[in-house]
Amino acid sequence: MLLSKKGNLRLSGLSFYNMYILEELKSKISVALDLSEAIFYYPPNSALGDLSLACFEVAKKTGKKPAEISAEWAEKLEKNVELKKYFLEIKMSGPYLNFFISHEYLAKKLIREVCRFSGRYGFNDSGRQRKVMVEYSNGNTHKEYHVGHLRNIAYGDAVNKLLSANGYISIPVSYINDFGIHVAKTIWNWQRKASYAERPEKKGYLLGKCYAEASRELAANPEHKEEVGKIMSEIEGRCGKNYELWRKSRQWSIDYFNSIYKELNVRFQEIFYESELILAGLDLVQKFTEKNILERSEGALIANLEKYDLGVLPIIRSDGTALYPVADLALASEKFKRYKLDESIYVVDVRQSLHFKQLFKVLELVGYNQPFRHLTYDFVTLPDGMMASRTGKVITYQELRDKLIEKLISETTRRRPEWSTVKIKHVAENLAVSTMKFEMLKVGAEKIITFNIEEALRFDGYTACYLQYGYARLRSIIRKGGFRCFSFAADFGLLSERKERELLVKIAQYPEIISVAMTKYNPSELAKYLFELVQLFNDYYHDVNILKAAKKTRCARIKLIKAVSIVLKNGFSILGIEALERM
Repeated sequence: MLLSKKGNLRLSGLSFYNMYILEELKSKISVALDLSEAIFYYPPNSALGDLSLACFEVAKKTGKKPAEISAEWAEKLEKNVELKKYFLEIKMSGPYLNFFISHEYLAKKLIREVCRFSGRYGFNDSGRQRKVMVEYSNGNTHKEYHVGHLRNIAYGDAVNKLLSANGYISIPVSYINDFGIHVAKTIWNWQRKASYAERPEKKGYLLGKCYAEASRELAANPEHKEEVGKIMSEIEGRCGKNYELWRKSRQWSIDYFNSIYKELNVRFQEIFYESELILAGLDLVQKFTEKNILERSEGALIANLEKYDLGVLPIIRSDGTALYPVADLALASEKFKRYKLDESIYVVDVRQSLHFKQLFKVLELVGYNQPFRHLTYDFVTLPDGMMASRTGKVITYQELRDKLIEKLISETTRRRPEWSTVKIKHVAENLAVSTMKFEMLKVGAEKIITFNIEEALRFDGYTACYLQYGYARLRSIIRKGGFRCFSFAADFGLLSERKERELLVKIAQYPEIISVAMTKYNPSELAKYLFELVQLFNDYYHDVNILKAAKKTRCARIKLIKAVSIVLKNGFSILGIEALERM
C-alpha cells in the first residue's frame, strides 16, 4: 500500500493475511481497467458513492482530460458482468468514477470477515516479521512522573501495538536515566530535609518534589553546586553513603514507575538503566577517542560535528563525570547485539531532536550501519502555560489521576445511583486511564497538547468518555437483543437503510486505517476513525429501530452492530484502552 501526497490510499502490492473486502474490490476494479496503480478515495457523502476512483494521474500520462478518462472507464466497466455482482451502480462524476457497493454483498462478506478474524480483524503482514525495537517511557528516577511523560508512554505504546498489528515483531523497551546529575541534586536535598523521609509510603513520588526544590535552591545558591558535584562523583565511584542512598532511592523510583505501568497496563519486554550501561559506554568512549571520533576541548571530551552542521556533542564533562551520550552509545550497541534488530525506534520529545541527530551521526562514523529512527512529539502544557520539573510547575501523573477519578466517581454516581461503590470506583478508574491516554493520542504527535480536565471529561465531545459510552450502549443492545440471533444465518439483504451502508463501509475501512496509522506513526488517525465510527453508530441508533424491528431485520441489525463493537474494541486495544461493557 502506498500513500499519495494527500494521504489518500494507493492500491499497490498489498500483503494481508486475507485481502480485506475493500482492497479486494479495489483490486477487481484495477484489474478490470488494467491499472498497475490506482488512487481511491472515500467520498465525503454516501450519496456520492461508497468508493471513488480518481482519473488525474492517468490523464497526466495520456494527455487526455480527466473527465474523458472517467467516461471511458465508466463505459468499459458497464460491460463487465462480474463487477455487477459487487456494485449496484458505477457512475461517472467529472474526473471521478464513483462506485455504489451492493449492501447485501458488503454486509454478508464483511460481517463474516469481522467475526472470523475477531480480535485480529484489521491486522496485516506487511511488516513480514521484521524485528523493531520501540524505546519509550524514558523517565528519570528521582524526578516527578508528570503529564508530559504520560504523552510519551501513550504514544510509544500505541506505536508498539500498531507495529504488531502490521506484522512486525515489535519489542517494547524502556530506558531509565538513573545516573545523571539530577540524582545528585535530589540526594543532596533529601539529606538536608528530614520531612521527606517522614513519609515512607510516598518516597518514590516525593523524590520528584525533592528534585524540583533542589533545582530552585541551587539556582538561588550556586555555591552549593560543588557539593552536588562531589555527590555525583561518589555515586559514579559506587562507594560511600551517598552511593548507598542512591541505591535505595533508585528503587523507590523504580517501584513507583512500576505501579504507574501497572495502572496503565503497559508492559515492557526489557527495561534498560543508565547505571548498568555507563561502564560499557566509557569503554566505547575510549575506543572512539582512539579512532579520533571524539576529541578533547577545554578539558572536556566532545564529538565535533560542525562539518555536518550538527554542532558539538559533549560526552564527558571537564570534571571527568559522564554525560547522557555515554550510556546512549552503549545502549545502541547493546540493542542490536542482543536482539539482532532490523530497526531501533526512539520515542523522545522534540527538544531532543538535535541530540539524536548527533548520536546517530557518531554511530554512523564509527561504523554502525543499522537503521535508527527518532519519533518526536511536542509538549503538553497546562491551560496557564508550560511545565518544567525543575521549577515544580507540573501536573504529576498521580495528581491528574486522582483529580480525574474524583470527578468521574461523582459523575458515575449521579448517572448510576443503583451501582455499588466498588463498581463505581472500577468504572471511574478505567475511564480515568482511558481519558489520559485518549487525550494524549487524539492529536498528531507534532501538535502541542493543552490538557484541560473539564473538556477531557465531557460525554458529548471528542473524548474517551464519549467513545466508551458509545461502546457500552452497543453492548447493551446486543445483550437485550439476545444471543439467539447469532445461532442462525441472517438475511443481510434487509440492511437496506442508508446509515447501515455507511456503517458497513466505515467498518470495512478499518484495516486501511491500521495500515495508514502505522505508516505515518500516527495513532491519531485511529483515534479519529473510532470517534467517527461511534458518531455513525449513534446516528444510526437514534434514527433506526433495532430492538423493535421484525425478527429477521432485528437479527441482521444486531449482527451489524456486533461487528461495530468488535472493531471498536480492537481499535481501543491498539490505543491501550480497555473497553467498558457497562457505563
